[in-house]
Amino acid sequence: MSDRDQILGDVRRALARASAASEIPRGYREVGPPVDAKALFVSRAQDYGVTVTECVAAAVASTLGQLTKGLAVVVPPSLPWPVPEAVVDDHLTPRELDSFDVVVTASALAVAATGTVVLDHSPGQGRRAVSLVPDMHVCVVWASSIVADVPDAIARLSPERPQTWISGPSATSDIELQRVQGVHGPRTLHLVLVTDE
Repeated sequence: MSDRDQILGDVRRALARASAASEIPRGYREVGPPVDAKALFVSRAQDYGVTVTECVAAAVASTLGQLTKGLAVVVPPSLPWPVPEAVVDDHLTPRELDSFDVVVTASALAVAATGTVVLDHSPGQGRRAVSLVPDMHVCVVWASSIVADVPDAIARLSPERPQTWISGPSATSDIELQRVQGVHGPRTLHLVLVTDE
């Protein structure tokens, strides 16, 4: 008997003695518990160093104008609000995008438990590059789009659309745990939270 036959024989005998695998429970929670989603989202986003400005729907355009005044601004096509002197991204190159100070986008939804904003790159949210290259990202989030947690977000998002999940400004740490912001995306994230309260 060869070594190979000996090993395969041992494996077959062990498998014959093994019991059938037990069923793994798959009853994952699909809807989160009731929470004050807006307050939790703001708190978690601020923990990441995000600036949050609240305004009503009628004041979004003026708020964006104030936040971007004097800066070189790029916006995606179909952004629902006018931004003074903004350039519309018409497939600008990464080098061209890097010449802008700030990008303004809409968002698909936000996750309260993690302080995360999700872009699914629908109209008004732009392509991925436009939200990652400029040094500052101003993102409009509707309070009504805030969900409790990640399972709730997954249930509302289409798996067929590209997604960018943003939890605070881009940051990384080196081996000595020195945190550096802006390495893989915007160094500054400013959220405009739209409420009608």
